[in-house]
Amino acid sequence: MAAAERGLARNSIDAYRRDLACFAAYLAPSGVALVDTDTASIRGFVAEQRRSGVAARTASRRLSCLRQFYRFLLTDGRRDDDPTATVDSPALPRMLPGVLSEAEVERLLAAAWPEDDRAEASPKREADGLRLRAMIELLYGSGLRVSELVSLPLHAVSAETQSLLVRGKGDKERLVPLGAPARRALDAYLAVRDRHLANGAPSRWLFPSRGASGHLTRHRLAQMLKALAQAAGIEPSRVSPHALRHAFASHLLANGADLRAVQKMLGHADIATTEIYTHVLDERLKRLVEAGHPLAAAARARSGG
Repeated sequence: MAAAERGLARNSIDAYRRDLACFAAYLAPSGVALVDTDTASIRGFVAEQRRSGVAARTASRRLSCLRQFYRFLLTDGRRDDDPTATVDSPALPRMLPGVLSEAEVERLLAAAWPEDDRAEASPKREADGLRLRAMIELLYGSGLRVSELVSLPLHAVSAETQSLLVRGKGDKERLVPLGAPARRALDAYLAVRDRHLANGAPSRWLFPSRGASGHLTRHRLAQMLKALAQAAGIEPSRVSPHALRHAFASHLLANGADLRAVQKMLGHADIATTEIYTHVLDERLKRLVEAGHPLAAAARARSGG
């Protein structure tokens, strides 16, 4: 059902499989089958997760998987109740990982294809640098998920392209902007893209690879970004494809973008997911009050500021 009806990605389905296996392992000593469990066992599982130090976000995801599983069994007529209906989800901290600054993103872009290296760079170094720069521009400039980025087909980009049609979670399509810096980075990369083709064989992917998938993998891109962070003098643990997506949303909001517009560009089905970025709005509103409110102006005058 998850694959055929909801169109979930393989990674999501694999995660659900692992979560169900985790719960089945918890039930094993009692001899209760996964399909026959009750509410008390599910509450016990949630409590056990908490006692064993499992992160609240991981525990919440596992419970969410169980909810979907038992709702499916109920809808499919295999059970006459939903044992998760009265189970409370673990409280989640509404926190955003530290966001890269605009200056730090610029350092990453510069390190991907340093000007000092360009005159004497080998064809491979040039191709690798221009590819990495283009991928960073798309993650940061368009807010793509890493899975959306690496699986972009070549036909998604043409000389006239001002936006990208992206296939995201649940097989849903959305248009994302392609700004001038990303457009220039893509054009530069496309001029050397053939150097990444295996033995010159054609590829349908925008970012081809010699691996089994035919395109660059999420894991490989994450490795490349860690090495790039080191070169740019940024703590590698702070740099990932998702960190650049976070930076895209946070910097847009900090510079006046509307939350609904950011929700659409990120491909969030629920604006509650996008609201994790409202800490940026809070800071912006604080600055507006401090800059424009009469009482704030009077306070500055009294303090000599």
